Amino acid sequence: MPKYFYKAKNLKGEDIEGYLEVLNEKQLAQNLRSQGYFLISSQSTNNPNQEGNKEGKNKNEKFPGKLKINFLDNLFGVPLTEKLFFVRNLGVMVKTGVSLVRAFEILSQQTRSKMFKNVLTELSGEVNKGESLAEALGHYPKVFPVIFQETIKVGEETGKLENALKTLNKQMEKEHDLKSKIASAMVYPIMVLIMVFGIGIFMMIFAVPKIKASFTEMGVQLPITTKIILGFADLLINHWILVILVVFGFIAGMFFFLKSGKGGKIKSTIWLKIPIISKLVRQTNSALTLRTLSSLLQSGVPIVRALVIASGSLGNFYFRDALKNSAESVERGEKLSKALKAYQNIFSPMIVQMLEVGEETGETPDILEKLAEFLEEEVGASTQRLSSIIEPLLIMCVGGAVGFFAVSMMQPMFSIMEGVK
Repeated sequence: MPKYFYKAKNLKGEDIEGYLEVLNEKQLAQNLRSQGYFLISSQSTNNPNQEGNKEGKNKNEKFPGKLKINFLDNLFGVPLTEKLFFVRNLGVMVKTGVSLVRAFEILSQQTRSKMFKNVLTELSGEVNKGESLAEALGHYPKVFPVIFQETIKVGEETGKLENALKTLNKQMEKEHDLKSKIASAMVYPIMVLIMVFGIGIFMMIFAVPKIKASFTEMGVQLPITTKIILGFADLLINHWILVILVVFGFIAGMFFFLKSGKGGKIKSTIWLKIPIISKLVRQTNSALTLRTLSSLLQSGVPIVRALVIASGSLGNFYFRDALKNSAESVERGEKLSKALKAYQNIFSPMIVQMLEVGEETGETPDILEKLAEFLEEEVGASTQRLSSIIEPLLIMCVGGAVGFFAVSMMQPMFSIMEGVK
């Protein structure tokens, strides 16, 4: 029977290591789990020289240091679907007794994201060197947000890593569903705008110059709207490189400005002021807040820390600010429901009232989860209503643009026809 050298953690989060004679690694993990430990890494000692050399070689070649993330990777990050796949499958592997090091190696081969593949390879090496999973995840805050680290940390400290991964999986699934609903509602308007933009560029480059040549030959007096269209067409044809640079420069400038503190605040204000969209923004941010708080509290994270973490997961400035201030109030001994009463302009009174019930009955995490589910359903209904509103608005805008172009091009022709008469 082969003998294995293993590294594991006990229920208190303390590192232990030793030797066991078992049939295979799976039985090793099961034996440790029955004693309250979960396996971190293992190595067969049947051929120590060969295995030791192999391990040393892997450490030198695969884990030279912390991963360097380039600009593009940092800009786009790892897709939520990849992280959801990772959490779901890691939970299954931990449950079946696969060591963390081996699990990371397997998952790194399955991911399609090059950046995530490198991160998982690095994580395998760091955990194998003795770091806890939470500590290893903490090296990559751009990939694994604080909610990841805190939930895993509590799971390791209590010996309930499987439960922590289940909680994370559920939270991420709900977040993915919520964002998918909003993205689905935006597909139709975006496709229409792209199509209109493409047709407009085509007309400016190929159709308008021919019409302009006809106007020039006839020597007709052009109205101001026609001159604007002809001038824009000349700019696209003769200075297209400049146009592309200006457009990309404007988009990049707006992107980085909106990422800044002042720009983010302006963006948040605008979203909360638009009549049709403001309700959806409130519902979406409230649902994300409640879902995150529920997951963290169920994992055993203290409420003040949970509020701080939840604030970091939100995109709207005013929701982030409300949670940070509420965390300070709760730390001073105030109830969360009372702290949120000052922000009923963004959190609905129903949320505050239900929180009061949860605090009185001692079931705050369950109340938060039920509220999150309700708001997620409301977001789905709101996105459907938004789609039905956007469609006629888009038709009106497209019709107006087509009408403006047609009138601008036809008006000089009418002037020519009147002159002939």
